[in-house]
Amino acid sequence: MSIEQAKEVIRIEAEGVLALLEQIGPEFDQAVELIMACPSRVILSGIGKSGIVAQKIAATLNSTGTTSFFLHPVEAMHGDLGIVAPQDVVLAISYSGETTELNALLASLRKRQVAIIAMTGNRQSTMAHFADVTLNVAVPREACPLGLAPTASTTAALAMGDALAVVLLERKQFKESDFRRNHPGGSLGERLKVNVSEVMLTGAHIPKVFRDAPLSEALTVLNDKNLGAVLVIDETNRVVGILTDGDVRRLVAKGGNLGRGTAADSMTPGPKTIEPKLLAADALSIMQRHEITALPVTDQAGCLIGILHLHDLLGKGEFRFLV
Repeated sequence: MSIEQAKEVIRIEAEGVLALLEQIGPEFDQAVELIMACPSRVILSGIGKSGIVAQKIAATLNSTGTTSFFLHPVEAMHGDLGIVAPQDVVLAISYSGETTELNALLASLRKRQVAIIAMTGNRQSTMAHFADVTLNVAVPREACPLGLAPTASTTAALAMGDALAVVLLERKQFKESDFRRNHPGGSLGERLKVNVSEVMLTGAHIPKVFRDAPLSEALTVLNDKNLGAVLVIDETNRVVGILTDGDVRRLVAKGGNLGRGTAADSMTPGPKTIEPKLLAADALSIMQRHEITALPVTDQAGCLIGILHLHDLLGKGEFRFLV
């Protein structure tokens, strides 16, 4: 009985993917052209299972020559929206197209005239309305007998993402040698098997201020270093806090005065840190688990040594020491 049920699930999933053959049309070419014309990055976003699918597609795009990263819609609306530049392309994934948090993000991006590609099973949805291009990933049915758990629909979205990645790979004339540069150990996981000390930013590249520095000084450093965060240290060089773009936006939203107070007044105390001897994979795990994009590197005493940004691990497509 269980074997037949398993086979039926596979049949339904295959049915969903095959349905895409009839649904891929001019919109797919339009999506490819948008990404090809993009001078910056592809930012993927989604919530729940769609968010996990978006992260996988971002990883595939990165490994095949299209710089990408995942942005959580909720975090975006609480400060991380500043990561998105006008020249970026956003690929949003929601099967229903009616995910409230994601559509709130897309509404803000539409006002900024950011190009949006929607991947949805509902071409008449709110999300499709916000998009410049809509990729239809509708499936005949879900494998879940209750029709509740995303199954065939997430498989179809993954397949559509793979189709985009492979077509872009061909268009960019991405070669085997390029692939090896992004996979120096023979697999994508091997890229992250280097120590944090090999990929962190150090010295003058670290955005930092003392905790009693005026908030205006911290904002200047935040803007100049362009990492989305500034580290707050004490007189012994220990990291005591972090001030992010999101912290600044929340302060403004509450009516705070950016011209008054110190860095310590507005920072988030006790930020997550990592030691330089740990692996880049450990750093990426911390960033994903806590949904952060900047990670201070400290010694065992908590003294500042460097900083890691998500772009250094994924967004730039390759580690700096491999360039």
